[in-house]
Amino acid sequence: MTAIQTSRLSKSFADLAAVRDLTLSVNEGELFGLVGPDGAGKTTTMRLLASILEPSSGDAWVAGAHVVREAETVKERIGYMSQRFGLYPDLTVAENIAFYADLYNVRSSDRKERLNRLLAFSNLTPFQKRLAGQLSGGMKQKLALACALIHTPRVLLLDEPTCGVDPVSRRDFWRLLSELVHAGVTIFVSTAYLDEAERFHRMALLHQGQLLACGTPKEVKNLLRGTILEIRCAEPHPAALALRREFPDDSPLLFGDRIHLVSEHPEQDSIRAQAALHAAGYPATDIRVIEPTLEDAFVSVLSEERPADGSRL
Repeated sequence: MTAIQTSRLSKSFADLAAVRDLTLSVNEGELFGLVGPDGAGKTTTMRLLASILEPSSGDAWVAGAHVVREAETVKERIGYMSQRFGLYPDLTVAENIAFYADLYNVRSSDRKERLNRLLAFSNLTPFQKRLAGQLSGGMKQKLALACALIHTPRVLLLDEPTCGVDPVSRRDFWRLLSELVHAGVTIFVSTAYLDEAERFHRMALLHQGQLLACGTPKEVKNLLRGTILEIRCAEPHPAALALRREFPDDSPLLFGDRIHLVSEHPEQDSIRAQAALHAAGYPATDIRVIEPTLEDAFVSVLSEERPADGSRL
């Protein structure tokens, strides 16, 4: 069964096309990721699916309801967590959850059991009397998730939920999401963190409002043309510049102290790279073929979408 379906969904603001002809589907019980850099159109897509914005054209259905014609039904069936979730800092953890229970008309007979279950689920039971404004960033995100779940939604929309959260809290948050998926909840997550995308069952790559690719993380990686050469040297920053001069069409990328080079002829390009770095005074200490990352795949797919003049879409 399909939990989310879009058909040529588009949204423009004056002359800006924030989302362009987006067509995709998300299965029930799936953890699906919408991945792209800032300005890709992720938040606009989320707001369209949550029936907060009306599309300029196209259609979308969420949890069996049309986002325009049945907007109120959509809002009843989803949990939506925005980048700036509306927590009330002068209310306690428990009071915030109770407030959202009021908003969603949760029956009084169900409230205590749901509150206790969500507090335990999010490890917030010891902090239920603490003011939300006194929580850490990670705890605020867990509270926001609990508030979004109080009415037991069928679909959960999370807009960059781990942005600005410390690594430990990010790990805990993903553990909570994994438990929800195992319980049958459909989760649609947007993120700019490509390392998080490995967790998704399927994902869509978005750039400037346009869908570039969609599939499992493995399928997206397989879209990469050629293989990846990982190059290590003592001075990676100037070495990367030297390699970009030698391989202007392949755009070598810097990953910390390593350089990634897309190559269709790895043996020949290894020799070329070593020679170029030696001539520039930054000899490589190691060059080897590695498995591509999702970032490698994203950059490769993006480069194939550029017009002939070399500019980006």
